[in-house]
Formats: sequence, structure tokens, C-alpha cells
Amino acid sequence: MKKAKILMASLVGSIIEWYDFYLYGTATGLVFSSLFFPNHDPAVSILIAFATFGAGYAARPIGSIIFGHMGDRIGRKASLMLTLIGMGGSSFLIGLLPTYAQIGIIAPAMLVILRLLQGIALGGEWGGAVLLATESAGKGIRGFFGSVPQLGVPIGLVLGTFSFTIISALTTEAQFMAWGWRIPFLFSIVLIVIAVWIRSGIEETPEFQRKKEQGELVKIPVVEVFKYNSKDIFRLIGLKLGDGFFNVFLMSFILVYATTYLDYSRDTALLGLTLSCATMIITIPLVGYLSDFIGRKIIYTGGLVAMIVLTIPYFMAIPINTTWFFTMQIVLLGFVWGAIFATQGTLFSELFPANVRYTGLSLGYQIAAAIVGFGPMIWTAMGTNFGASPFAFGGFMIASLVVSLVLILFAPDTRVVTMYEDDVEDKVTSLNNEVKEEQAVKLS
Repeated sequence: MKKAKILMASLVGSIIEWYDFYLYGTATGLVFSSLFFPNHDPAVSILIAFATFGAGYAARPIGSIIFGHMGDRIGRKASLMLTLIGMGGSSFLIGLLPTYAQIGIIAPAMLVILRLLQGIALGGEWGGAVLLATESAGKGIRGFFGSVPQLGVPIGLVLGTFSFTIISALTTEAQFMAWGWRIPFLFSIVLIVIAVWIRSGIEETPEFQRKKEQGELVKIPVVEVFKYNSKDIFRLIGLKLGDGFFNVFLMSFILVYATTYLDYSRDTALLGLTLSCATMIITIPLVGYLSDFIGRKIIYTGGLVAMIVLTIPYFMAIPINTTWFFTMQIVLLGFVWGAIFATQGTLFSELFPANVRYTGLSLGYQIAAAIVGFGPMIWTAMGTNFGASPFAFGGFMIASLVVSLVLILFAPDTRVVTMYEDDVEDKVTSLNNEVKEEQAVKLS
């Protein structure tokens, strides 16, 4: 019962964080480009709007340092409560913002500020949610536990896109652009209250408690992690870049790509995204469970190879018709990327010791996120110059995926090498038992 409550606490906050974050991503292409960044050239409006989308990603490393420090010094729980309020509160306020037509340049300026606050909060949320689950799991089920907060991504996005789909269906185009788009953002306040209530009833993780009782907490975690674990931070960044770029495309930019370059309707694009995210809800926990038996590295490597092989076919197939569009979205995002993502929280956390784990895990991941967050700006320029070219877009994705593939091949197998103390203790006990058995055999 206690572990089920911990899993729920890690999941519910993650759902809200990603609901809010991807709500902005969905609205960027559909609403913000025209209401907050009007321009006579629609391509320029979209480019500027996605610059603010990327700004949210750029702010995430700042959040990883702030909340990572708090999580490694004060505790995982305190940090996670603040990230929740920061993320949801920003989204609620976005729903209240006046548009450019109403107050001029102040409107986009306020939108950018709230977007930055969103990014800072999310920069501390993901790592904390993962650690809340994995540090409470124990050996043998850590992969499954680490996959549970990852479910927040597809569930949050399904809720976000579903809310936009429902509002879009119930309103005219004029109504949707005037006030309908605000409703999903305002709904964030309800989700915040629920999540704060659930998280307020949990305890600190055993690993953090152990470090605190032993007096092994460090004064400045970010300095400590760069001093002793800088190699793992850069490894994590590289491992995330490949699937990260494709993920941002498949879960955000696809709405612009499908409607602008492939002439699909907004509802069709949203439905394709929703179906693929619904598939991930099944894929992630199953693969997380499987990773406890065959290891995270094998699954991660296989997922990257599959993505590389399917990249060009994906970009060639999705313009054919809606059936191919839905199918390829489900395969690439729902199954292949879902499998990779299921392992990331556990795999990356196993690279760092407990006293700097929150900072190391969050910082490496969010630096990578800051880089891939500007993908939509690059792709908007590519689309302007090359149109929906499978080889232009596919070549970009393959290049970044190859970087991650090379790095995972040289990464440690965390079934054997891990920084979780219960695993180390188990290995010491096992070695001691083996020595005793050998001595008993010699004496006999």
C-alpha cells in the first residue's frame, strides 16, 4: 500500500507537469502564433512562437540546478511540491492572458515569462518524480517503478490534446480562437489541488534518508557532480539527444508539419497524436517491467536501432493518407520511442550516487532538453526551404540518433554497474557468501 501511494504521487505530479508543458506545445502552433505573435507572413509567426516554446526548454537546466540542489540538500518531497505549484500556476495564468490585439507587445512578453517559469519548474519535476519512484523501489523492480512516472508524458499529453480536441469540436473556429483555447489552461488549477493533496502524504525516499542520517549530504551538489561525475552528465546529454529531437517532432511539431505541409486538418493531426500517446500508456510499463529482467541497455540500444531504420519510411509514409499517418505515429511514438523512454529514468539515475543524484539526473537530462527544444525552429526553416522532404527531415533525425547509438554502446550495463546502494550491498553480500562457500569447500 505504501509503495502504491508513492507510485501514485510520482505519477500524478508527472501527469500534471506534462499536461501543462505539452498544452503549451499544442497551443503554440494552433493559437499563439496568430494571437500573440501576429505577422503578415504565417511562417514568421510560427517561427517566433516556437522560439518561445524553445525558451521553455532552455529554462529547464536552470530549474534542474535550483530544484536539484533543493532535492539533494533538503529532500525530494519539498522540491517536488514547489515544481508542481510553479508549473501548474504558470499554466493557469496563461489561460488568463490578454492577447496582442488587446494590450500589444506586453502580451507576448508576459507569455514568454510564464513559459520560462514553466520550464524552470519542469526542470526540477522530472528527475524528482523518477527518484521518488526508483529510490523507493528496491532491487529487482526498479525498472518498472522508474517507468511509472514516465507514464505522465503520454497521459498528460493525451489529456492536453483531448481537451483541445473536445473544445475544438464544441466551438466554432472563431469561438475557439476567442476563448475556447483558454479552458484547458484554466483547468490546471483543479489538477494542482489534487496532486498537492496526494504528494503531501508521502515520506522521503529511503536512499535520501540514509544519506541524511549518515551525514553524507553535500553542500553544493552541482559542484560535486561536475567534480566527480561530469563524464556521466555528458554521457546522459548525448544519450538523450537522438530520441529527444524525434520526440519533440512526434509530440509537438507534428501538429504544424501535418497541417502546414501535409494538408491534414487540425483534428486529424490531434487524433494521430492522441492515438500514439494512448499506445505509449501500454508500452511504457510493460517495457519497464521487462527491463528488470534483460537490462535497460539492451532495450535502449534496440529502440535506437529501430528508430534509425524506420525514420525515412516514416517521413515517406505519413503524407500518403490518414491510415498511414496514424499507423506510423503509433509505431514510432507509441511503440519504439515509448520503449526507449520507459528505460530512461531508471537507466540515467543509476549513473549517479544518491547525494548528487537529483542534480546529476536532472541537469544532464534538461541540458539535452534545452538543445532539442529548439528543434521546431530548425524544422520550420527546413520546411520553408525544402518542404516536407523525407530526406531532409529524416537525415536530420538519423544524424542525432547515431550519436546516441554510439554512446549507448559504450555506456555501462547498469545491471552490473550501478550507483544504487542496495545493489552494491547485495553484491558485497553475494561476494562474501561466495568466499564463505569456497572456504567451506576447502575445509571439507
